[in-house]
Amino acid sequence: MRVAVISDIHGNDLALEAVLADIATQGIAEIVNLGDHLSGPLNAARTADVLAKHNISAIRGNHDRYLLTLDPAHIGPSDRAAHDELEPRHLAWLASLPETRVYRGALFLCHGTPRSDETYWLETLTADGIVHMAGRDIIESFAADIDYPVILCGHTHIPRAARLMDGRLVVNPGSVGCSGYEDDKPVPHKVETGSPDARYAIVERSGGEWNATFRCVRYDHMAMSRLASRRNRPEWARALATGFVD
Repeated sequence: MRVAVISDIHGNDLALEAVLADIATQGIAEIVNLGDHLSGPLNAARTADVLAKHNISAIRGNHDRYLLTLDPAHIGPSDRAAHDELEPRHLAWLASLPETRVYRGALFLCHGTPRSDETYWLETLTADGIVHMAGRDIIESFAADIDYPVILCGHTHIPRAARLMDGRLVVNPGSVGCSGYEDDKPVPHKVETGSPDARYAIVERSGGEWNATFRCVRYDHMAMSRLASRRNRPEWARALATGFVD
């Protein structure tokens, strides 16, 4: 059993198409998607249309929730840019997605943690905003009630895997479409992956054991960087061009 895991596309249709093409070259027919599909100053509507053409088991991320539940006049600029592009059918599709899901009885899907789509699972922050790997006790605690061999999370855009004490595997595939960002909650911090490439993961069961492989896919990231620049989002333009925020 081999399953491709994607997350955090953020309206980057070119990155999504490159990742889907790479998944096809790997001979993988099954894909799961951990949310935050559309939010960003890029091509939200086209991204939704590309996703609609594929049989992908998906869940809702925090920015998907914002698009559905918050007043468009009072949401952040990335969510507002996406909202302004989307048609009712796109929002109806987002609304149909669950917050968590179990895939084929083996993979547990969530966006942040099982109880919060805004909480980092495999990373934590210092008081001065430095992002680093979370401690084992924290990682284990979030998985306490999840009785599946593979647990999939996104949200931080950082590709990472952690093996729990009992052998379960927690995997963050990284971000398909947003290679760096800044946030001010719970403290100001930045996340940088160090390359503009699209990221995803493959989880595979072999000999009764699950393992993860991470894929880094080149695409025309400068086209998306220029688009962000034209839309007056220089921070997105920098991250898309380099994988660094500064």
